[in-house]
Amino acid sequence: MGTGSFLMKGFLFLTCFLLASTVSIYAQNKTISGKVTDAVNEPLIGVSVKIQGTTVGTVTDIDGAYSLSAKSSDVLEFSYIGMKTQLITVGTQTSINVTLEDDAQLLSETVVIGYGSAKKRDLTGSIVSIKADEIANKPSANPLASLQGKISGVQVINTGRAGQDPEIRIRGTNSINGFTPLYVVDGLFNDNINFLNPSDIESMEILKDPSSLAIFGVRGANGVIIVTTKKAKEGQTLVNINTSFGFKAVVDKIKLTNAAQFKELYNEQLTNEGSSPFDFSNWNADTDWQDEILQNGFITNNNISVTGAGEKSRFYMGVGYSSEQGNIKHEEFSKITVNLSSDYNLTKDIKIGFQFNGARILPPDAKDVLGAIRATPVAPIYNEEYQLYTTLPDFQKAQINNPMVDVELKKKTTRAINYRGGGNVFGEVNFLKNFNFRAMFSLDYRSDDSRNYTPIMNVYDQGITTGEPILTLGTKKTAISQTKLNETKVQSDYLLTYTNSFGGHNVTATGGFTTYYNSLSSLTASRGQGMGLPIANNPDKWYVSIGDADASTNGSEQWERTTLSGLLRVLYNYKNKYLFNGSFRRDGSSAFYYTGNQWQNFYSVGGGWVVSEEKFMENTKSFLDYLKIKGSWGTLGNQNMSMAYPAEPILINTSSAVFGDNIIPGYSLKYLPNPNLRWEKVEAWEAGLEAYTLKNRLRFEGVYYKKNTKDLLATVPGIAGTTPGLGNLGQMENKGVELSLSWTDKLGDFTYGVSGNLTTIKNKVLSLVQSGYTIIDGDKSVSHTIAGYPIGYFYGYKVEGVYQSLDDIANSPENKEYKVTPGDLKFVDVNGDGVITTADRTMIGNPTPDFTYGFSVNLGYKNFDLSVDMMGVQGNEIYRTWDNYNWSKFNYLAARVDRWHGEGTSNSEPLLNTKHTVNNENSEYYIEDGSFFRIRNVQLGYTFDTSILQKIRARALKVYVNIQNLKTWKHNTGYTPEIGGSATAFGIDKGTYPMPAVYTFGLNLTF
Repeated sequence: MGTGSFLMKGFLFLTCFLLASTVSIYAQNKTISGKVTDAVNEPLIGVSVKIQGTTVGTVTDIDGAYSLSAKSSDVLEFSYIGMKTQLITVGTQTSINVTLEDDAQLLSETVVIGYGSAKKRDLTGSIVSIKADEIANKPSANPLASLQGKISGVQVINTGRAGQDPEIRIRGTNSINGFTPLYVVDGLFNDNINFLNPSDIESMEILKDPSSLAIFGVRGANGVIIVTTKKAKEGQTLVNINTSFGFKAVVDKIKLTNAAQFKELYNEQLTNEGSSPFDFSNWNADTDWQDEILQNGFITNNNISVTGAGEKSRFYMGVGYSSEQGNIKHEEFSKITVNLSSDYNLTKDIKIGFQFNGARILPPDAKDVLGAIRATPVAPIYNEEYQLYTTLPDFQKAQINNPMVDVELKKKTTRAINYRGGGNVFGEVNFLKNFNFRAMFSLDYRSDDSRNYTPIMNVYDQGITTGEPILTLGTKKTAISQTKLNETKVQSDYLLTYTNSFGGHNVTATGGFTTYYNSLSSLTASRGQGMGLPIANNPDKWYVSIGDADASTNGSEQWERTTLSGLLRVLYNYKNKYLFNGSFRRDGSSAFYYTGNQWQNFYSVGGGWVVSEEKFMENTKSFLDYLKIKGSWGTLGNQNMSMAYPAEPILINTSSAVFGDNIIPGYSLKYLPNPNLRWEKVEAWEAGLEAYTLKNRLRFEGVYYKKNTKDLLATVPGIAGTTPGLGNLGQMENKGVELSLSWTDKLGDFTYGVSGNLTTIKNKVLSLVQSGYTIIDGDKSVSHTIAGYPIGYFYGYKVEGVYQSLDDIANSPENKEYKVTPGDLKFVDVNGDGVITTADRTMIGNPTPDFTYGFSVNLGYKNFDLSVDMMGVQGNEIYRTWDNYNWSKFNYLAARVDRWHGEGTSNSEPLLNTKHTVNNENSEYYIEDGSFFRIRNVQLGYTFDTSILQKIRARALKVYVNIQNLKTWKHNTGYTPEIGGSATAFGIDKGTYPMPAVYTFGLNLTF
């Protein structure tokens, strides 16, 4: 036998031996264990771990751990709803740890809910999460402004005024007593978040449905916005600088008549009124007052944060500065913010920490645009000889000042400084594997101080022909007013949470109790010059200790109330397919202590079914990735009222009595007490579905919601001068549909995404006190609230044109209320009785839109990214009042050039005659379409490569340019169609502040 043959046989023998050994090894079962986590190293509970092609498997426990028996040749399949399935061959491994990647990020992300957090896939209601990068780089001092158009069911009404808070209405206006949602900042209840820097915010969760809101009890009816500020993450030591600067400009001015047009129209008006034409020989200016008072304002937002984290401790500090000039000259807002947080692990199971947010705010000395749009353009601005601003002509100067008087002579005469500090300390302990106990103590304190100075204002009287041309405006004396307000909020929370997973059952139960204390105290006082010397125009002297004590006034407000609450919530799912949420809260309020109705219960239930996880849906996996049907029902509470003690009426001054030499003041109740009074309650429900298709690229969510507010707190009028009462006498309904749709995809280096949302809103007051009872509110009393109609609807006469001739008047229903002539507005005979009377007044407009919508486009190519946000409102009306008075002559809207001045000349614009008060009556003539579409935000950014950044030892750098309010398509004549107001009077344009376009450049740098 040759050597080669021997070697060949030996090799074959060895090969067979090794193969047989390998087969033997792979055929043996062994125990495989490990841990399954997500991208941020959080354990995943209930992950399915099974041997591929078999039914043998298990699920991960509360710590994400698993253990099962498998052969080396087996392939383990790790699957979890909303995450990419992973296949791993066992081989020689006995410990396999797996990190699952997000497949549908919205499903797997952790969202903050009341008193805890949960995975979005486990929820049965409507919660939307907004992340830090969606608000951090926007030029808004208040982070709420950046939510506009992004979230279905949330209407954000922004304002162009520097430092002013936006108005938020979640699923409509739910009460006649307010609409403001509850803000929860790091667990502390609040009424706003204007003291936060947007760059310090980690996320915002908007809670809209009853299953998530009922846990907030008496505060949940108007929705809840939960704000989580940034904290250090384990393993990070970072320094971040986020800064931007730019300018803002008014791009949509109101179209008014110029000097020549004004002279023509005003003299025609005087002729129509039977007066002689005005002599304009001394009034030859052509002034655009809007140009005079408006400016391009500088804006900057800055934040520096430092985070540090070790094995046991984490620390975060953020310091921010914002400054914004108003679009009216000399307005300026600034804010300094501080955000601190730290936590420390005493042991593996015990953690303590604190959180603090503070702010120093300087509000602007705000001015109005009303004078500039009312002042006649024929008046000059300034008299060079006397170095004084001029008066307006005689037909205006008694009621309207030169707009520059407010802007220049009263500039910086209001000095305000506000301080805000809020935070918490907490401790938590894990025990018995499944339990966590957390105690938190929170405090929020604010101090607002404002001082106002009234100067002596001299102007040049342009119209005087003899005598001294210098005129002193107003009382001709100086004065000082001062306001001081302090508010304190104290909250404590004690929560026990149980979490477990067994046999496909996953449970998270939270129970505990919480206390809340709120007090407010304010003092106001003023002093005038009196008979003494003028008070100096020096901010150091602007205190009420200066001035004449005999020319003084004062006032105050103070109240306090407390709430004690118990709560319970259960989140349960079976095999991640069948979901159940239930919550209960019992609130006790000191506001109703004397009625015996201080305790109220609130509760909710929610259910969901993940249909896509059923076996009968397996054939749809190639198209349908995820489908969940969900619904919830619950009761919510509303305590948003202007009165602190609705069940215990305050005393008001009445007539005094004289007994001998003593004067005894008299007091009476402001309204009669009601022993059955309680907070308003909202019964709400919703039903909808979530669907992800085409490998999770197309995502859809649709919900139908309905909210019925019961026990509306309303004033019951007294009879024949008797004291009114207060009772739970009314119901209101809001209902609609919310739709959200998005598509994201990637093609090589190109990424793109589009998303849109739409919300319909239908509001109706079902009952109120008694039949025919009406709440009348708003400028010119145009806003009415009555059963059968939307809240705050506009009330007046419908208009079908302008009378063209005497024959037209004779052939039309007779107007019994006003004497009309050709050229006057023609009202509609609504009730059909053949005459025009007050009975023909009806709903002429609704400030609540039919629907709101938003649309976004996001594009990315390599290091570049472009985002465009658009939004709109449809179907609401605006009522214009700034030109609807007859006590003075205002400048004319440009549309008045096309007024009626003879038969056939106009059927929409009436004749010029202020004595014809029919044309000043509340009517459709002043109704404007409030629908609009806006390119809300455009941002182009560039992110530098890490290879370049390594040279400057930086981790990340992004530079960007941003344009906000680039273009608005609207129908109303005012500066902006965004007009807020109160619960019962909104959408009234009284000369609303302009909404500017904002152009900024910024950078976001991380070391």
